[in-house]
Amino acid sequence: MMRCDILTLFPSMVKSVLETSMMSLAQAKGLLDVTVIDIRSFTHDRHRTADDRPYGGGAGMILKPEPILEAIDSICATHPNTRIVMTSPRGRKFDQAYAQKMSEDSHRLVFICGHYEGIDERVHMIMATEGRKVDEVSIGDYVLTGGELAALVMIDASVRLIPGVLGSTNSVKEESFSSTLLEYAQYTRPVELRAARVPDVLLSGHHGAIRKWKHRSSLASTYARRPDLLTGRALAHADQLILTDIQKEEDTEKSDSPRRLSS
Repeated sequence: MMRCDILTLFPSMVKSVLETSMMSLAQAKGLLDVTVIDIRSFTHDRHRTADDRPYGGGAGMILKPEPILEAIDSICATHPNTRIVMTSPRGRKFDQAYAQKMSEDSHRLVFICGHYEGIDERVHMIMATEGRKVDEVSIGDYVLTGGELAALVMIDASVRLIPGVLGSTNSVKEESFSSTLLEYAQYTRPVELRAARVPDVLLSGHHGAIRKWKHRSSLASTYARRPDLLTGRALAHADQLILTDIQKEEDTEKSDSPRRLSS
């Protein structure tokens, strides 16, 4: 089971996702235990102030340290075996390997969702001083309004790896990045649409040929769209031959394409 808490200023935003689709199903099966905590519940003024202006000037507001640290203290008092996950652009990049690690983590994961211009630096400093396990994680090099979406992305990617959450273990094994390759091309009915036809091999019922086609399709898709995933990877000899064949086909298509006349 994956156990986690989400500290946020916007509980309803997070709950709406947790109550839908796979997340809801995982909780119903007892494979995901998640608690959404309103950071404002740990404020002590009548306005429930959780943010303030930054010292030194600058645009936007900063999340105050006291409510966040009090919320963490409250969680750790009941669940001492915790790992804090701070959504941060300066953190390590989230990937499939980290999702796997999260899905198997025995700690209770506490996600701190930043908002506005960020979180007071003392939150990280004090937790480090107190010896708490803290991970800073980024889901990509772009700016989000808050960490709620990032936390939900990490939980979603991790929960689906827990045995029993998805209906078929093959669903997880065949997905993109599970083998560091992109997933093969997918088709459904109708067989033909606007002259675009489903590959005959998928209609053949020949399971061995279909497996080979899917693997080749996966390699071809990765080579065309994410060649960086192949860089430095030790490919099996059979895969090297397939990739060489794919490269030859691409070169042939380029040479056969109409040349543009220079003006």
